[in-house]
Amino acid sequence: MRYAVYFTPPSSHEVVRRAESWLGRSVFGRVVAPAPIGGLSADARAPLVRAPARYGFHATLKAPFKLAEQAREADLIAGVDAFAAGHAPVPALRLEVSRLGGFFALTPAAPSPELQALADAVVHRFEPFRAPLTEADIARRNPDALSPRQRAYLTDWGYPFVFEEFRFHMTLSERLSDPEASTVGSALRAHFKEALAAPLPIDRIAVYRETARGAPFTCIHEAALVRDAATHPA
Repeated sequence: MRYAVYFTPPSSHEVVRRAESWLGRSVFGRVVAPAPIGGLSADARAPLVRAPARYGFHATLKAPFKLAEQAREADLIAGVDAFAAGHAPVPALRLEVSRLGGFFALTPAAPSPELQALADAVVHRFEPFRAPLTEADIARRNPDALSPRQRAYLTDWGYPFVFEEFRFHMTLSERLSDPEASTVGSALRAHFKEALAAPLPIDRIAVYRETARGAPFTCIHEAALVRDAATHPA
C-alpha cells in the first residue's frame, strides 16, 4: 500500500469534472460516463491516458511512498490536517494546457513563489512518514536518465523532482508522438478552455492511496489550507 500527498481542486470544481471526463475516471469514487472529446472516443483515449487515469487527476507535492514502519494511515491524515491548519492558501493560479517532455498537463501560466514554498514544505514535513526506497523502487525511476542532482534527490527524498527540480503539473496524457500530440493538444485546449478561464485556487492538500502496486489511486482525505498570514505570520 502506498500513499501520496497531492493537490486537487474540490470534487465539484469544473476543472476536476473536465479532467475526469477526459481521463475516464474519478478519484472520488463516482462513475464517469464515457463520452467523445475533440473527436476522440473514450476507447481511443484509453491508451493515451492509461497512467494519468490510474494515478488520478492531481498535482504531486509528496510523491507516492510506502509508510515508514512506525507510521499508520491515521497518523498521516492527522499530520496532513495539522499541516493544512498552519499553512496559508496559495494565491489562485491561472493554468494552461502545456506539453512537457512529450506529455500534456495543466501548468501555471506564470511562476508562483508561494506554490514553490508549499511544495518544499510538504516534501520536508511528510518525509518522516516515508519508508526508504528499495532497489526495485529506485530502478523503476530509471536513475541513469536522471541528472546527478535528481539522483541525489531520489535517494534522499524518494523522488527526483523536488525543490529546484519541482514543476507543478497536473498530468493529462502519456508521452505522445508528434502526430498524436497535435490531435490531443487541440482536443485538450478546447475541452478545458472554459474551465481555465478563471484562476484556480490552491487552497487544499489531499491524501491519495494505492491499495496495491498498480491499483488505481483514490482520494481518501482532503484538508483545507486555512492559516491567515495576517494574524498568524510564518
